[in-house]
Amino acid sequence: RAVFEAAIILKQRGVEVLPEIMVPLIGTKAEMVHQTRIVVDTATKVFAEKGVEVDYLVGTMMEIPRACLVAEQVAEEAQFFSFGTNDLTQMGFGYSRDDAGKFLKTYTANNPDDWPRLMTEQILPVDPFQVLDQEGIGQLVRMGVEGGRKTKPDLKIGVCGEHGGEPTSVGFFHRVGLNYVSCSPYRVPVARLAAAQARLEEDA
Repeated sequence: RAVFEAAIILKQRGVEVLPEIMVPLIGTKAEMVHQTRIVVDTATKVFAEKGVEVDYLVGTMMEIPRACLVAEQVAEEAQFFSFGTNDLTQMGFGYSRDDAGKFLKTYTANNPDDWPRLMTEQILPVDPFQVLDQEGIGQLVRMGVEGGRKTKPDLKIGVCGEHGGEPTSVGFFHRVGLNYVSCSPYRVPVARLAAAQARLEEDA
């Protein structure tokens, strides 16, 4: 309601707006249908009350592995995807972000002297919450993109989270066909540079 009321105010002031309502944490098409119905009903009521309508989109945050596996179905209802790779990493690995800090330094340690007893090799090359795990979590993203675009070839797809500002991750997102990356403000310059480099590498 707040988003639609604000959009109407802006439209009345002559500002062109296109709200995008993003539903988080869905794992089935049925959940998307349910939540979309709530959004549409709310928009219809606000438009009737104010006597003004605005165009809007309803999409979803792809952050549950199952959603990526059934992306073809989810795209039948969603008008856009945005991959939440922070939670997708958490659920894909089964690591709690709240607890991972206690052991990831050991998992990614380069020096064997820092490994615990009986550990004979490094478990992870990097912290997967900082650098996208392209081999595993990245394949969920790829499947989500391919499934979504199979249903809607022009589906707008992006990513939200810290991975959107990490250079190697940005390169991967470009290669799998994402339209945009979103990240923390301080990471924007790095993300823009990485996106430009990925494009140049593609054209080379």
